[in-house]
Amino acid sequence: MRVRVRGAGIVGLAVAEELLRRGHRVEVVDPAPGSGASYAAAGMVSPVGELWHGEERLHALGRASARLWPAYAERLGVPLRSGTILTAADAGDLQQVERQVGLAVQQGDAATMLNRRELLRREPGLGRVTGGAWLPDDHSVDPRAVVAALLARVPVTPAPAAGPSGGPSGRPEVTVLATGSSLPSVRGERAVRGEILRLRVDAVDLPGHPVRALVQGRPVYLVPRAHGEVVVGATQEEHDAPPVVTAGGVWRLLDDARRVLPAIDRAVLVEATARDRPGTADNLPLVGPSGEPGVVLATGHFRHGVLLAPLTARLVADHLETGHVEPGLDPRRFATQHPGGSS
Repeated sequence: MRVRVRGAGIVGLAVAEELLRRGHRVEVVDPAPGSGASYAAAGMVSPVGELWHGEERLHALGRASARLWPAYAERLGVPLRSGTILTAADAGDLQQVERQVGLAVQQGDAATMLNRRELLRREPGLGRVTGGAWLPDDHSVDPRAVVAALLARVPVTPAPAAGPSGGPSGRPEVTVLATGSSLPSVRGERAVRGEILRLRVDAVDLPGHPVRALVQGRPVYLVPRAHGEVVVGATQEEHDAPPVVTAGGVWRLLDDARRVLPAIDRAVLVEATARDRPGTADNLPLVGPSGEPGVVLATGHFRHGVLLAPLTARLVADHLETGHVEPGLDPRRFATQHPGGSS
């Protein structure tokens, strides 16, 4: 099959790479490969850390995709860091962590509550925390490294396509739209701005694990990278304007992060980035037929693009080969009218 993928973020590239592996002819079109939400993402492969009431369907998808990640990362040649700490700054935050862990255990996930002393044994640099949990099956990966590995495997044309079926090489049999929050005119999708920071710390201050925390109800995470980098994220705001870094967003992230990891006070701020996440009304992705003949969607992943990339790639390839659509992810669930056609 001749397939054009519009969008060279982690989802679009993962889809293209899977189709190439299955023997299809694939062209990826993107004027700025890897520069969107994938460039800003912290890379949390964290279905348990993201679990909450009412999102059990999303959690099941995340858990299935997380199981693919160890072999996926090994095949791409990128390191995967396993195990995540979930922690709470005060008693109210700890109650929420306890509820989250209780729900995770009900879902069959591995999650162990830890008191403050046990937390400090695992992560001695933690500061004002009251307790938390250990999530052994939540991972993290560097999305920029993943994108670079995929770009080495997938040919990309750095030019915009003229439309769903337009582009530099004529008309494909199928077009896959993986353009994230820039996807136009799809009911149910929304742009959610996120601001994220990258800090450089001394080796002695680098946390040994990703740390997800609640600080007076506000979520913050600190993700260690090689060479002394810590990624701190992320704000969340729905808006209609282009994403920009704000002083308030940076201040909130740094203030919450330094309460969790006091060594942040000594860090060097090396980058502040804002991007739009492609969200949906029910927080489930849009993966499957758009309603327009020959156009398939792979978008709407919100905070979970990195986590769900390998699973989305399989689902899109399976749909093109067999017609299967994963229940709950059909993009037509929101719309009575789609661009160019009806549901």
